[in-house]
Amino acid sequence: MVSRIAFLTKIARLLDIPLLTTEQNPGRMGVTVGHLADNNAFAKMCFSAGGCTGFMDALQATGRDQVVLTGVETHICVSLTAHALLDAGFGVVVCPDGVGARTLERHKLGMERIRDAGAVPAHTEAVAYEWLGTAEHPKFKDALAIVKAHP
Repeated sequence: MVSRIAFLTKIARLLDIPLLTTEQNPGRMGVTVGHLADNNAFAKMCFSAGGCTGFMDALQATGRDQVVLTGVETHICVSLTAHALLDAGFGVVVCPDGVGARTLERHKLGMERIRDAGAVPAHTEAVAYEWLGTAEHPKFKDALAIVKAHP
């Protein structure tokens, strides 16, 4: 999961896709894994990032109408965030290979609930190619190098 998030993060940075990071109660639960860390992470106490005003304001400021979610735990924070974003009118894509839970059962149940609510599951690599749109994209070769480095 961490490797897939790192992959998608690299592609997003290459393509200037805005990245927003939240951390659940980082003082007690820890912060984002070192190489994925973002100095501008939004600390939150609500399980849904939709309850984090700073995050929602920053998301609105991007002008984007679709959000791609990765992170933990699938059945708690990811699911509740997906529901809140759907309720707020965003299109939501959740990457099953970029989210996780402490057990496979919790992950699967979380993904089922997320899909049932209207979010779209998509592999991180599919998202990357959707962002590129075509092999003629000026950054395609750079993106392909990242794809090959993250099997």
